[in-house]
Amino acid sequence: MPGQLNGDAGRESPSHHIEVLEEASSEREDHQHSPGLRDSKGWDGKLRIDRTALIQNPEALSDPEYSDDENVLAGQEIDADEDLLDDEDPDSDDISLTHSRVTSISALRLDRFKKVVRLCLRQNLVQHIDGLASLGPTLEELDLYDNLISHVRGLEDLTKLTILDLSFNKIKHIKHIDHLTELTDLFFVSNKISVIDGLATLTKLRQLELGSNRIREIKNLDSLTNLEELWLAKNKITELKGLAGLPKLRLLSIQSNRIRDLSPLREVPQLEELYISHNALESLEGLDGSPSLKIIDISNNTIQCLKGLGNLKEIEEIWASYNQISDIADIERELADKKNLTTVYFEGNPVQLKQPALYRNKVRLALPQVQQIDATFVKSV
Repeated sequence: MPGQLNGDAGRESPSHHIEVLEEASSEREDHQHSPGLRDSKGWDGKLRIDRTALIQNPEALSDPEYSDDENVLAGQEIDADEDLLDDEDPDSDDISLTHSRVTSISALRLDRFKKVVRLCLRQNLVQHIDGLASLGPTLEELDLYDNLISHVRGLEDLTKLTILDLSFNKIKHIKHIDHLTELTDLFFVSNKISVIDGLATLTKLRQLELGSNRIREIKNLDSLTNLEELWLAKNKITELKGLAGLPKLRLLSIQSNRIRDLSPLREVPQLEELYISHNALESLEGLDGSPSLKIIDISNNTIQCLKGLGNLKEIEEIWASYNQISDIADIERELADKKNLTTVYFEGNPVQLKQPALYRNKVRLALPQVQQIDATFVKSV
């Protein structure tokens, strides 16, 4: 489905909660059948070994003195951070250490590499951004997604950066990036940001991702005249204001917020894609000022009719599942003349729930130009 958060914006799936409940239930049953003392992880202190298991040192089970120094088997030694890149080509332009338990960027001794254009340190344990100064002359892409960073510091020399990803960290404020004037793509997904600020000098930005934060208001974006995509899903935004100064904005994702009124979208008539599911919309009035829309996702609201879509002559996809749309005549009246319309989603609406067996045929007859109804591809009539 379109408009999902990049990287999935930190949402827990229903299955996660089910697994937790099942584990809790299993633990309760174990306590009932095997009462006694257990540690915090539920272990009762008894050693259980499968009879078919092959044990290389069976004496360890019977000899209490076996675990002395002379009988300890050699384990796997984990290299220190500074050894992780020993086999890397010194002329490499792309260095990636994903999920490598890196804790210190400085310890990687990146000054050995003189041509690095892209550095990826995703899913590590980095708390501080440091040790990057030597990469300043060449580095264009820096990916620190999913670490433990609380403050944006240590980027002073990286003036050639075009892409910066600091998603899934612990950042509260957008600071100390105003000198990164070459940035075109900036990602702060799933942090703790409450105010949009510190972006005034980043006039080359084309994509800004602030999903899954604590933002309540769209503001301080007027200088971003080249911005094409703005991602604000899963925040606490109540109004669609603050968009008038974005003449090139073509995609707005503002799912899972608290929007009720679409009329401010008249300030961005060039908008082509709007993802506004899981909000508080009751009607589509206000969309008449967005004639360029090609894709709109209004799923999971409380919309009762499609009035407001009449002016969208360029519309290609309408995602309207799980609303309160009940009249097939309303669908035909608003959408029959949309020649470019290829995909519609109305599942979960009364129009589908009341007559599920006839629903798709009725939509197909009402909208003969459509090629896909919900997840089903259909042939033209």
